[in-house]
Amino acid sequence: MDAINRFIAGIDWSRWSGPAMSALRIVLIIVAAWVAIAVLQRLVRGVRLRVASRLGGIDTARRAETLGRVVRYLIALVVSAVAVMLVLAEVGVSLAPILGAAGVVGLAVGFGAQSLVKDYFTGFFILFEDQIRTGDVVKVADIGGLVEDITLRHVRLRDYDGNVHFIPNSLITTVTNMSRLFAQAVVDVGVAYGENVDQALGVMRQVGADMRADAVFGPKILEDLEIAGVERLDDSAVVLRCRFKVQPLEQWNVRREYLRRIKAAFDESGIEIPFPHITFYAGKHGDALPLRLLGDGAAQPDDAPASDRGDRRHR
Repeated sequence: MDAINRFIAGIDWSRWSGPAMSALRIVLIIVAAWVAIAVLQRLVRGVRLRVASRLGGIDTARRAETLGRVVRYLIALVVSAVAVMLVLAEVGVSLAPILGAAGVVGLAVGFGAQSLVKDYFTGFFILFEDQIRTGDVVKVADIGGLVEDITLRHVRLRDYDGNVHFIPNSLITTVTNMSRLFAQAVVDVGVAYGENVDQALGVMRQVGADMRADAVFGPKILEDLEIAGVERLDDSAVVLRCRFKVQPLEQWNVRREYLRRIKAAFDESGIEIPFPHITFYAGKHGDALPLRLLGDGAAQPDDAPASDRGDRRHR
């Protein structure tokens, strides 16, 4: 320390001219701004990691990461703006007219770029209210996908096909988030009108219990299968509805696996999963006989003798 003091005392500061001192101060301002940005951003990163480790949970870590990225961006922006103003003051540029003109220009830009201002305000409240986090699967502005990045300006989504969408925050009026706490895997299964509905529901319930006990899909399912019952009567099928309460983002995997297993279980039990078909009647009265289309395209009434129908099929 004494050596440093002697070195500073031995410098002849009178040799330093005004421009040289201004240049030195400008360099110091730039270095100080760079150091301040690095230190503050590192501090924000440390606080984010500490909060995430104490609170725990993937959702908390994602929210802390999203907010931390925005705070680091604002720190760099504010410190850089202050450094620029200090450098201009060292150069000899008066800041009062610049600040006044900046206010007028900012007002004009605000009127001319209302959508841009709305982007930032909407983005701030989206982050503040924790509506979207990095890694969530959401649907905004009629576009669904995985949130890769969110800023005060836009949300970047990647859909299932791999396409990347940049959505300005001003276009976001409704957020559908499919990644919070839990999800519901809703499954509709159609059976033929001639099948026993109670038997089909029993098979569906058994398949759900087998999946709940499965080593792979069991941890993804939070509760037992919930049978809603008959959802609707379609033209060719009785539609039965059920659902699983599952971990976030697992609803699609559980639904696909359940449909695969229910197809095999219905085949084993002899329960028909129908395909769309239409019955034609010969006539306009209610007592008209339905017609069947044979293999050669000919129409045959249902009351025709079996031998005749058999002969026609083999022709």
